[in-house]
Amino acid sequence: MDVTFYGAAGEVTGSMHLLNTGADRILLDCGMYQGRRKESADKNRDFPLDRKDITNMVLSHAHIDHSGRIPVLTAKDFSGRIITTRPTAGALQYMLMDSGHIQESDAQYLNYKSLRSFLYQQEQNNTKKQISEKGKSDIKKLLKKKRL
Repeated sequence: MDVTFYGAAGEVTGSMHLLNTGADRILLDCGMYQGRRKESADKNRDFPLDRKDITNMVLSHAHIDHSGRIPVLTAKDFSGRIITTRPTAGALQYMLMDSGHIQESDAQYLNYKSLRSFLYQQEQNNTKKQISEKGKSDIKKLLKKKRL
């Protein structure tokens, strides 16, 4: 049997380990990486394995750093079962909603910072008119409303 560590190796978050028996490829946990927003978003967006090759997943417990990327696993090509205890499955209903909310808030914040940075660069670089004054005004309105 081979064990490959895809998370929580050298760090304490994003637990994900692949057990390869030759006949089966079992994923132990599918955790969300938690840390700085941009780094977390990058790590959580990409899935390091080919999902169709995973036969089943075993979830040790419902904490987000062990379960938060299950929606990414199941989004496409995974056809195996997720095996866990009943209490963990019950807690997971709430934990995954919270995980989604956290990721959505982080994405909005990163979008806000990117737009603000872009607008600042445009205002500093007056010789190259890459965006109209109306475009700048629209971005400023979005930033004030924080609707991104």
